[in-house]
Amino acid sequence: MEAASPAGPSGRQPHEPGSASLLFWIKGKLFTWNILKTIALGQMLSLCICGTAITSQYLAERYKVNTPMLQSFINYCLLFLIYTVMLAFQSGSDNLLYILKKKWWKYILLGLADVEANYLIVRAYQYTTLTSVQLLDCFGIPVLMALSWFILYARYRVIHFIAVAVCLLGVGTMVGADILAGREENTGNNVLIGDILVLLGASLYAVSNVCEEYIVKKLSRREFLGMVGLFGTIISGIQLLIVEYKDIASIHWDWKIALLFVAFALCMFCLYSFMPLVMKVTSATSVNLGILTADLYSLFFGLFLFGYKFSGLYILSFTIIMIGFILYCSTPTRTAEPAESSVPPVTSIGVDNLGLKLEENLQETHSAVL
Repeated sequence: MEAASPAGPSGRQPHEPGSASLLFWIKGKLFTWNILKTIALGQMLSLCICGTAITSQYLAERYKVNTPMLQSFINYCLLFLIYTVMLAFQSGSDNLLYILKKKWWKYILLGLADVEANYLIVRAYQYTTLTSVQLLDCFGIPVLMALSWFILYARYRVIHFIAVAVCLLGVGTMVGADILAGREENTGNNVLIGDILVLLGASLYAVSNVCEEYIVKKLSRREFLGMVGLFGTIISGIQLLIVEYKDIASIHWDWKIALLFVAFALCMFCLYSFMPLVMKVTSATSVNLGILTADLYSLFFGLFLFGYKFSGLYILSFTIIMIGFILYCSTPTRTAEPAESSVPPVTSIGVDNLGLKLEENLQETHSAVL
């Protein structure tokens, strides 16, 4: 028989399986069903946020209506009418009265954090620039990760920090595109106050999201939405009468303005209703990274509605953010049990990205069998 030459098929055999294995690993790691589902859910939340931004901008620019607290109040009322009423008809420890007796003061603080986070971010636009809001709003992500570390005992890997850095790079690219496209029109009349408001609002968002993740994973989604609806309605209603009474009285109501209010309320209600579902299978940090694309969706709609200028950097920004988001979702975080827990004090697999962890275990089992 004629011997095979080194450059023949036998010479390529060691190289080809390695390349195929690498491609198979990348496909199995980054393009699984659970990751694709997480991406789709995250972008659905981004579209809800985009809807609230577009309707708010329409109200402010076309009809000179700037009432963020009224808009939030309507959303909290919807949550109250659906989820709080549902709690009232539950029995046992899920009953509304039982929850109020045991944890009323905790949910007052949670409702206050949620209401004020929404209000402070919107109010900051009156003092500072769009660039400052977009950049400083990202301050909530490291705050969220720190709170998750100490409160939820989340333990991150190196790839998670790399993924967050990539997402923040995408936000920086988006801000640069805004400046080049001429969207940075508001110079702000007191930048320092505006920047402080953004930082406070981002920190309160982080507190609210960590509490939300804990409640939906340890207790129930219905309890979180019902209690936020109850105390959010009370707190926003009181604040509404104090800070926006004159603004509401000056509105010249017609069916277009009413329709925009309804559209905003529905988008916000969908955001609040679906976000706990996404957090239950991922984490608060993952959700916040996924919704970084909301500003880009708002821009794309603004190209047709408000005459924004397009820049290729927006596409680059979207791509960078999505790469960072996929990297973060590709590896599940771990949860370390607290020292005083009855569970042995060892690092165990947590519930963050639970679907990904199950899928990873199935793949490992399949490989072992082969």
